[in-house]
Amino acid sequence: MNFVNPQFFWVMIVPFLIFAFLISTNKEKLSRIFDEKVLKRLSASDESMPLMVRNILMLTAILMMIIAMARPVIEKGDRKVEVEGLTLLTALDISGSMRSKDVYPNRLTFAKTKMAALFDAMPSDEIGVVAFAYSPFVLAPFSSDKETLKMMVDGVDDSYINMGSTDFSALGELTASLLEEKKPKIVVMFTDGGDEKAIAGFSDILKANKIDLYVVLVGTEKGAPVIDENGKPLRQKDGTIAITQRNDALGEVAKENGGAYVVAGNGNEDIKQLVSVIRSKYKNQQQGEVTVKERVEYFYYPLGLGLLFLLIALSSLPRRREV
Repeated sequence: MNFVNPQFFWVMIVPFLIFAFLISTNKEKLSRIFDEKVLKRLSASDESMPLMVRNILMLTAILMMIIAMARPVIEKGDRKVEVEGLTLLTALDISGSMRSKDVYPNRLTFAKTKMAALFDAMPSDEIGVVAFAYSPFVLAPFSSDKETLKMMVDGVDDSYINMGSTDFSALGELTASLLEEKKPKIVVMFTDGGDEKAIAGFSDILKANKIDLYVVLVGTEKGAPVIDENGKPLRQKDGTIAITQRNDALGEVAKENGGAYVVAGNGNEDIKQLVSVIRSKYKNQQQGEVTVKERVEYFYYPLGLGLLFLLIALSSLPRRREV
């Protein structure tokens, strides 16, 4: 037999011994004044348990409770358990075009709202978050704590936006590294798209690493002006205002890599549809195996004995007699 929490013995043994000593050496108030023979003559007889027996019962009850807190068990070895749910990586676009306001209030905030909806739609799944533009980075490691993930994503504001061109190849390499030990390998991107030249290398990396791509496209086909860090429309060299449009080429890459895409709209039907597609494809696949220790618990035996001894000790206290 082993104890899961043996530290309780070391923590409680000294206070227990001190308490036992004080109880065993403490006498009732009258015994401190009168001789034992005189006290016996002066005391009215009662049916209560002798003080020594009652103290032994109390101390035994406390000792049993300490043993119960130490949690005695019999180890039966390790057992492998299949974990339900999926593991997937989400990627948030923080390139300069995400400041555009063709969706309210802008593409970045709209994409963050869609990510939160995805987290809510997959409560038991393990999700990681990366942000990407010129240089991708991990925003939150894989976790099933969706409230923490929401908080991390919500903290991405305008200051994160990078006006440099998006490096999709770097994103692909980071994605492959993070999903290396995962099965299946799934990435869900929240982006306004990318041109075919920029995403060509990204597609090759996904195929080489057997990563399934799903895309939530943000923005409109009509597009909107690119906004700089000062909140003003960005102008090109010829003085015209730079316009950015949603590019659906990345959606086609998703379809080529075993995934799907949706165009983000108002409400949550788009996200529900995407989650439904993901779940239907991987319904027979798990996150993997975890090893758990199989134990037979015995703490309730000393706990039950301790409560019984305590009940007997308390019920045997002297009762005041009616005069």
